[in-house]
Amino acid sequence: MEIFDNITNTVKNDLAVTIEKGSRLSIAAACFSIYAYQVLKKQFDNIDELRFIFTSPAFVTEKAPKEKREFYIPRLSRERSLYGTEFEVKLRNELTQKAIARECVDWIRKKVKFKSNTTSENMGGFLNIDTGNEQITYMPLSGFTTVDIGCERGNNSYNMVTKFPAPHSQEFIRLFESVWNDRTKLQDVTEEVIESITAAYNENSAEFLYFVALYNIFNEFLEDISEDVLPNEATGFKESKIWSMLYDFQKDAALAIINKLEKYNGCILADSVGLGKTFTALAVIKYYEKKNKSVLVLCPKKLADNWNTFRSHYRNNPLISDRLGYTVLYHTDLSREHGMSNGNDLEKIYWENYGLIVIDESHNFRNGGEVYGDDARENRYLRLLNKVIRPGVESKGLMLSATPVNNRFVDLRNQLALAYEGKPA
Repeated sequence: MEIFDNITNTVKNDLAVTIEKGSRLSIAAACFSIYAYQVLKKQFDNIDELRFIFTSPAFVTEKAPKEKREFYIPRLSRERSLYGTEFEVKLRNELTQKAIARECVDWIRKKVKFKSNTTSENMGGFLNIDTGNEQITYMPLSGFTTVDIGCERGNNSYNMVTKFPAPHSQEFIRLFESVWNDRTKLQDVTEEVIESITAAYNENSAEFLYFVALYNIFNEFLEDISEDVLPNEATGFKESKIWSMLYDFQKDAALAIINKLEKYNGCILADSVGLGKTFTALAVIKYYEKKNKSVLVLCPKKLADNWNTFRSHYRNNPLISDRLGYTVLYHTDLSREHGMSNGNDLEKIYWENYGLIVIDESHNFRNGGEVYGDDARENRYLRLLNKVIRPGVESKGLMLSATPVNNRFVDLRNQLALAYEGKPA
């Protein structure tokens, strides 16, 4: 038995002298990196075969519904490690990835087979070598990357690996054989791995590069999504008339808005004029009405007829079957204490009871809060905060504007501040 600290005595150096021509390797690990192949290329090119088990599900057939796959974009970090982990940045920056990936794919096609754990069971990582003359096991092995075999330090406080000769290694060889041949636990993913590595050296379209860039910018956000902030489909809002009338991009927007409202209590929909912000907002309103939330729509007076139509019982209402019940008031009503407005008695309005506030043309609130006049009256922005958002039930704010920034970025800040009740985050 021998112990490697992977600092002064590394697994990589020992593998380089242990692997002989004609050796058969079997590895169980969470991930595989083409750079680990690169540093042992001379030895790996002369082996007979390598069998690799991903100890956690990777590259397996998706079982989630299509809609959820599109929303989550479930690319796992262990799949991305094929091109190098976050701790192999130095190697990735040498710009040799294409050549390494091409060589690695050719080698895989000739000598390697990958399978993945498809269960929720935990599997430990280890590496077996059968040279014909001796059998050796290295364990534990979290992943098969340059960090795990001691070429890079990574973020490990320590990375101790033990080398077991026969007869101890024979138990691990038998264990690997047992798991490898269990079809109820493993799925062959060799072609998926080859396809993924091939993408590293293929010439790709501009559209593909655009989506890859978007994914890498936002992947941390996507991984941070939890069930608590996703739309609850059990409400049945997707069976509504308004949902059936939305284009796909509007449905995507509605789902993203609900996510933002649940997580941050506020969101700005800033689509250009003509892209249907009103209909997207109506889908969000339907969702919250299904959750028994009272909804207030604040809009300029000139847009009131539009909003009134969709909650009316008139024949020209295309959404009459949804029975939308939101309240429509005007921006100017925030400055009034009494009188009638759009059929509502302002003196009797229970402003604090609205769980969702939709502000159409929200750029009208871009200047923030201030008082004016000899009697220090609050402007509409402060009235909205102090009269509607801060008191009573927790309020979520959906703002609609094609021009959220008119002259200064502070315009955007002031609107977003409505989501967190005007208090600095």
